[in-house]
Amino acid sequence: MAIRKKSSKSPPVLSHEFILQNHADIVSCVAMVFLLGLMFEITAKASIIFVTLQYNVTLPATEEQATESASLYYYGIKDLATVFFYMLVAIIIHAIIQEYVLDKINRRMHFSKTKHSKFNESGQLSAFYLFSCIWGTFILISENYISDPTILWRAYPHNLMTFQMKFFYVSQLAYWFHAFPELYFQKTKKEDIPRQLVYIGLYLFHIAGAYLLNLNHLGLVLLVLHYFVEFLFHISRLFYFSDEKYQKGFSLWAVLFVLGRLLTLILSVLTVGFGLARAENQKLDFSTGNFNVLAVRIAVLASICITQAFMMWKFINFQLRRWREHSAFQAPAVKKKPTVTKGRSSRKGTENGVNGTVTSNGADSPRNRKEKSS
Repeated sequence: MAIRKKSSKSPPVLSHEFILQNHADIVSCVAMVFLLGLMFEITAKASIIFVTLQYNVTLPATEEQATESASLYYYGIKDLATVFFYMLVAIIIHAIIQEYVLDKINRRMHFSKTKHSKFNESGQLSAFYLFSCIWGTFILISENYISDPTILWRAYPHNLMTFQMKFFYVSQLAYWFHAFPELYFQKTKKEDIPRQLVYIGLYLFHIAGAYLLNLNHLGLVLLVLHYFVEFLFHISRLFYFSDEKYQKGFSLWAVLFVLGRLLTLILSVLTVGFGLARAENQKLDFSTGNFNVLAVRIAVLASICITQAFMMWKFINFQLRRWREHSAFQAPAVKKKPTVTKGRSSRKGTENGVNGTVTSNGADSPRNRKEKSS
C-alpha cells in the first residue's frame, strides 16, 4: 500500500502582494457578509445597522402636507457602522472604475509612471466629483435651497435631515475614509503619503464638522460649489494627458477657483456671521443639537477662512511657477548653462500634487512637458 507523502506546500497566507492584487475581492466578501446577514433573523438586527440609515423619526402630516407623513433622520453613534459599510462599497466601486475604465485607457495611451498615477487619480476624483455635484444639486433643487437662501440659517438647528441629505453625508464620509486604505492598495509612494493625508484630513474635518454641528445645509452648498471647481480641474488634466496642447480648461479653472473661494467666504460669513448671529436661540444645547454660540461660530469661520487662505496660497504658488516656466521657455536660449540651471530649478520646485484644492501641481502644468521626460 503506497504511502502518500505529505505536501510541502504551506497553506495560503494573506501576504502583502496577495492583498494588493485581490483587495477588491476580499472587500466584496466582507460586504457580502453584512448583506447575507439580513436574510437571517438572528443576524438581521446587527446587519441592518451597517446597511441602512439609522435614527429615523416619523413626523405627522401637517396642513401643508396633509397627504402623507414625513420621515426624517438625525445622527448618532450608529452612523459609524453605516459609514464603514459604505466605505467598503466605495473601495469596490473604486476597483471597478480602475480595472474596467482607467487601466484600459492607460494601456492604449502608454503613459509614463508619473502620468499613469496622476491619470488614475484624476479619473477617480473626476468621477466622484461629477456624481456628487449632480446628487447635491438634485437635493438643493428638491429642497428649494436656490429659491430661498435663508434656509441656510433659518430654523437652526437643522438636526433633522431628509433621507437624501443624510445618505449624501454618509456617502461623503465613506468615500473619504476609503481613501486611507487606498493609499495602501494603490502602492502610494512614501514621500506622497503626507500630502495625501493632508487633503483627505481636510475633507473629513469639514464634512464631519458640518454634519455634527447641524450645519448640513451650508455644508451641502459649499460642497457642491467646491466639487464643481475640482471636477473642472481634474477633467482638464485628463484632456491634457491625452493632448498636451490643451490649456483652455486650466485657464477656466483658474478663474472659477478664485470665484469659488470668494463665494465660499461670502456664504459662510452670511450664514454664520450674520444669519446665526441674529438668531433668538443662542444657547448651547446638546440634546437639541444647538451649537449656535459665539465660540462655535468663531471656530467655524476661522476654520473655513484658514482653509480658503491655504488653498489660495497653494494656487498662487502654482500659477507663479507656471508663469516662470512659460517665461523661461519663451526666452531665447543663447547659452547652455542657463538651460541646465533652468532644468535643475524646475526639478527642485516640482511637487507631486493631488488636485487644485490642496496642492496644485507644477508637474501638471502644460508648460512643463518639454522640461521633463514623460
